[in-house]
Amino acid sequence: MEQKAFQDYYKDHSSHCYGCGRLNPYGLQIKSYWDGDETVCRFHPQPYHTAMKGFVYGGLIASVIDCHGTATAAAASYRAQNREMDTDPELRFVTGSLHVDYHLPTPIDRPMDLRATIKKIKGRKVVVKVSLFSGDKLCAKGEVLAIQIPDKLKNIVVSP
Repeated sequence: MEQKAFQDYYKDHSSHCYGCGRLNPYGLQIKSYWDGDETVCRFHPQPYHTAMKGFVYGGLIASVIDCHGTATAAAASYRAQNREMDTDPELRFVTGSLHVDYHLPTPIDRPMDLRATIKKIKGRKVVVKVSLFSGDKLCAKGEVLAIQIPDKLKNIVVSP
């Protein structure tokens, strides 16, 4: 049986994010999974994700770190509560802060592999550390402060 990505558990109202929303046909649609006590994500940048010829745009790197971090926060919170990700109440997170350090230019012609660990869970806040690799080279590191969305805000629909 194929492992289900964290994002595949998100309810429809939580699935429109540009980075990870399965219902956003223009988005990145990243997928995150457990690998022991770490989480992993593999993303294949496209030629239009370019900064300069041959390298990935830094904003895309930040976006992928951000979305993998918030998905990891959700999965870790479910795990800490000994719950499956398809149980209620729903646990979803948004970014409280994002810090990214760029170590090397990230080649655009190969997948980016992200590995994340939980630094701390405290109440509605989860701190996630993310490392982004291209092949065996560390290209960026990030830290995401993810904040659990309160139940009263989960179903808000903003109309134009």
